[in-house]
Amino acid sequence: MTYLALLRGINVGGNNKVAMSELRACFEEAGFTRVSTYINSGNIFFDSDKTDLIELVEQCEAMIEKRFGFAVVVTVIAQADYEDALRHAPTWWANGTDKTRNDALFVIPPTTAQEVIAELTKKTSVVDKLALYGQVVFWTLPMAEYNKSVVPKMIGTSIYKRVTMRSSTTAKKLLGLF
Repeated sequence: MTYLALLRGINVGGNNKVAMSELRACFEEAGFTRVSTYINSGNIFFDSDKTDLIELVEQCEAMIEKRFGFAVVVTVIAQADYEDALRHAPTWWANGTDKTRNDALFVIPPTTAQEVIAELTKKTSVVDKLALYGQVVFWTLPMAEYNKSVVPKMIGTSIYKRVTMRSSTTAKKLLGLF
C-alpha cells in the first residue's frame, strides 16, 4: 500500500534540520520501499505492507527520533484516503486564487478533524472558511484580511500542535506525485 508521511515542524526557522536524502535513507533502512520526498518540509511517499496507521506513525516517529536525535510529530495518510479527501475539497478551496490563502490542515491522530473544527470555530472570524473531509481540514481566507483570521489566534495552541499544514499548491502537487 502507498502512503504519505507528513512531518510537522522540520526545517522551519533553522530548527529540526533534516536533509531529505537522510530522511529517505532512514525510511529505506526501516524496510519501506519506493521511498521518495517532495520539497524540504517533510513529505515522504513510501510503500509498506502494514495497514495499521497508528503503528506506522509510531514506527516513523521512533525511527526519525533515533536517527536525528529529536522528536518529530508525524501523520500518515494512505494514498486512497488522500485522493478521496482532495477530490472532496470545497470549490472555494480547490479554485483559490493568489488573493486567498488556501491551506490543508492534516490532522494528527488521535485528534480528529471534528475536534480541530470545533476549536477553530471558537476562534474563527467571518473571513475564514473551514470545511473538513476525513482527517483533512480545508481552510481559506482573503490575504488582505489575514490579521482578522483565526491563524494568528491558533499558533501556539494545543490544537495547532495536532495538525500539520500544507498550502493548497503543495497539497495538489503531492496528489499528483502518488
